[in-house]
Amino acid sequence: MTILVLESERIAVHLKIADEKLTVDLDDGRSISIPLEWYPRLAHGSTVERNHWRLLGNGYAIEWPDLDEHIGIEGLLAGRRSGESQKSFARWLVARQNAS
Repeated sequence: MTILVLESERIAVHLKIADEKLTVDLDDGRSISIPLEWYPRLAHGSTVERNHWRLLGNGYAIEWPDLDEHIGIEGLLAGRRSGESQKSFARWLVARQNAS
């Protein structure tokens, strides 16, 4: 079994969101691109909601307060998709529709 050991914790310094992709720039000069479909709340968010983000701490995670979404950089680097259950996401969608 191979184990990935990070030499140092990477942090985000900037990000941009396109229609289908989230691209995060890291402090070591790399950029990582992730399909929005990996994070359903981002995929269903409006452009305004997606663009209202902030870095948490020194950039260890990204938060979208309007979508109640938080994504850790370590998880992005490990290739983790959203861990939200289908049931939880369905409730979020219903609440969102009822609020509009």
